[in-house]
Amino acid sequence: MITTKVPLPRDVGTDDRGYWSMPLDANLVKRLTRALVALDDRGNTGPRLVDDSLRLWRRVQTLLAMQLIPANADRTALELSCYALALPFAYDKSNRKRSPMRTRLKDRAIIAIEMLPPYFNHPDADDQLLAQTLNLLEQMPERAPKLPEARLLADAVNLDDFGVSGLIVQSFQHARQGDGLSQLIDGAEKRELYGYWDARLKDGFHFEPVRRIAQVRLENARLATKLLAQECLSEQPRDQALPPAPASDVDQSANE
Repeated sequence: MITTKVPLPRDVGTDDRGYWSMPLDANLVKRLTRALVALDDRGNTGPRLVDDSLRLWRRVQTLLAMQLIPANADRTALELSCYALALPFAYDKSNRKRSPMRTRLKDRAIIAIEMLPPYFNHPDADDQLLAQTLNLLEQMPERAPKLPEARLLADAVNLDDFGVSGLIVQSFQHARQGDGLSQLIDGAEKRELYGYWDARLKDGFHFEPVRRIAQVRLENARLATKLLAQECLSEQPRDQALPPAPASDVDQSANE
């Protein structure tokens, strides 16, 4: 449990665009990184979740540079949120791990909210930063978040599903289930058939410029899927391209 303190004002500076800016505490980043790189309780580690966190943070910074939200946006809480949203995927040695790979954005945010507070259970913890980040994560999945930071973060996270990178993440999910390329292609075709991506483009973004980015990334993913399907089709033996002629036809041809 975290001991509630009266939050003190944080020593917040501003960057060259006027956004609130304060580097995350180095010890906090180390604790989060240690949890994200762990693959098991035998000391094996991997960089994927840390890389995902940093990639999301770079995407958030790109959207901030587009000046989609006011200049008083809290960059520090946004950066911490990028780490927090990777926590649901981290190894859980208590075996209470849920299945975040298939959860909705709301479920992922809820798990992140549950997992983040213990990392602030230190005497020098910044409780105000924690409160602001939890509020941001809580609002992010809402249809119309009040916080501009929550709207921007939601768009940045949703972009992850679009593009070639989103296709690769889907391949990871299929592999975890024992599926392969055929199932990946079949899933992509079904999403197109049922208008899944069109619906996501329409309802999944708060900012029109981000929606346009998603559209470009979607076209890239469609092209990659098409090329992948063509490669798989080209690997089929030629004698499977056309079914064998019925026996009666073969006999008749021979008699002629």
